[in-house]
Amino acid sequence: MRAGAPRDLWSLVEWRASLTPTDPIAFDEHDRQIDFAEFRDWGERVAAGLRAFGIEPGQRVGWMLPTRIESLVLTVALARLGCSQVPLIPVYGQREVSFILAQSKPAWAVLPGSWNDTDYAALFDEARGESETPGWLKADPDLPEGDPASLPPVEPAEADPTRWIFYTSGTTSDPKGALHSDGTLLASAIGLDEPHAFVSDDRVSLVFPYAHIGGPILLMSALRVGHSLILSETFAPAIVIEALSRHGVTLAGPGPAFWRAYLRAQRDRPDRALFPRLRALIGGGAAKPAHLHAEARDLFGVPIVSGYGLTECPSLAYNHVGDSDAVLATDGRAVEGVEIRIVGEDEQACVAGEDGEIRVRGPMLFRGYLDRALDRDALDASGFMRTGDIGRLDEAGSLRVTGRAKDIIIRKGENISAKEVEDVLASHAGVADVAVIGLPDRERGERCCAVVVCDEGEERPTLDALVLHCERSGLMKQKHPEQLEWIAALPRNSTGKVLKAELRSRFGPSP
Repeated sequence: MRAGAPRDLWSLVEWRASLTPTDPIAFDEHDRQIDFAEFRDWGERVAAGLRAFGIEPGQRVGWMLPTRIESLVLTVALARLGCSQVPLIPVYGQREVSFILAQSKPAWAVLPGSWNDTDYAALFDEARGESETPGWLKADPDLPEGDPASLPPVEPAEADPTRWIFYTSGTTSDPKGALHSDGTLLASAIGLDEPHAFVSDDRVSLVFPYAHIGGPILLMSALRVGHSLILSETFAPAIVIEALSRHGVTLAGPGPAFWRAYLRAQRDRPDRALFPRLRALIGGGAAKPAHLHAEARDLFGVPIVSGYGLTECPSLAYNHVGDSDAVLATDGRAVEGVEIRIVGEDEQACVAGEDGEIRVRGPMLFRGYLDRALDRDALDASGFMRTGDIGRLDEAGSLRVTGRAKDIIIRKGENISAKEVEDVLASHAGVADVAVIGLPDRERGERCCAVVVCDEGEERPTLDALVLHCERSGLMKQKHPEQLEWIAALPRNSTGKVLKAELRSRFGPSP
């Protein structure tokens, strides 16, 4: 922990503004920037404006805003009021919004008006229907402001109260509201520090939805360390890459889809370094193909420093800047305060190198779900979270995620890790992106289907060619793809994870 740093969000804002008031906290794609003192002052004015609008200290407030400076300001203004927050990712549709509003019951909601071809007021009205739902105010992008002198004094809070509800993506069922506190998010921010070797001169990309749990965590990291964030409302590669270049990005993320865009842009402009100050590509949220490491070294001269985490327990394992390429090929090792166990079907701990379910606990572990009925299956008797992910630890403590319990293809009784097959197929020269899914099969139970994206203008490899590639790569015959489907782009959620349920629906049940 940085010496003297407080442990709640608003106190962090005040603390950082007193230390480095004129240093920048954020830049955006429109070349706006704001320093730490301006950020604090704006946050207080907005807190006063929100209170004048009718939002009272301690109320629950939902917000559904894009990644812009105003969104960060709203976050700290609500923290100043002691409100609890329900961030909603702007790509959510009517179904998800309806469920979240009905379950979390916020007193207020803050919406962006019309943005990215969506009328959020209309979406909100449709989602709430006839039910008793919150009032809302529009931030388009301006936020209400008032006189900070009208604010009540900051009251000492109970020990780290629950003030956040982050919803999972809900790709296979209704979204689940994970309860967090400033302290659990701060623990994740602290966990990012050593792996990335953050310094105050760093400029870190924040080009994914800020409403995702990683957004407030990066904000807390910036407040702790004093580094800057580079924001963009949407990931339009041409706009984002130019913004990151202009503002001197040093750590660019947040995951494989973004890394590929950066690498592609650098290949297209071999005459100049896009990111001359870059120290690493960073992030997680989705499996990383091994060949991207080599490309990052070749084109940018930097490593990919990636990690593993969940909404319920974010940023829990990370590689470190300076690790060897062999270590960087893993999914990281436990960050400060985290314990990782690999547990077999018999509930016994697995030995190093043996696959089992990944279970975790640490200071960033969530406080349970808003729907308490879900808590029973979330933790084991020792307080470790059952992640549902399959993996192994090596002798040095590095984690390798080998698949999800729900992402196992069972073919004639043989368990096949989809990720293992994806890693092999991704190394084929004709494959730009790939997802492997199990589809129902009358004879085999499930068959292995490869859904492949090919670079524009490239010749599509045949199924036979991909099977031959798997054979030459040493993949056992039972794991070879039996069906090949082509797609222009893999459907992904806002954090880059492939929506496999959507692919199964599209290409199943059987030919």
